[in-house]
Amino acid sequence: MKQKLYHILKGTFLVSDDAFKNWRFIIFLSLLALIMIASSHTADKKVHEIAQLSNEVKELKSEYVDVRMKVMQSKMESKVIAAMKGRGLQPSETPPYKIRIVNKKE
Repeated sequence: MKQKLYHILKGTFLVSDDAFKNWRFIIFLSLLALIMIASSHTADKKVHEIAQLSNEVKELKSEYVDVRMKVMQSKMESKVIAAMKGRGLQPSETPPYKIRIVNKKE
């Protein structure tokens, strides 16, 4: 056991006769590590993109609510009357009435 640990620490397993098997395994592990690192970077990038898009959606919803509130206020009858007074228009004193057309069958 002591001898095997000594060979590993010294690195003789990399230069011995059957070192080709060891090098293949080390290269395989290195490739797996690179793939894992690349995968985690891609996942982090997507998480940041999702967070950014979520913030953008919140801002757009807030802007939508503000604009909708302004439109609703500008449609109010009192606001329309005030805006039209500047042009010399005023609301009618007599209420509107319905016009009925009666079809006579001959």
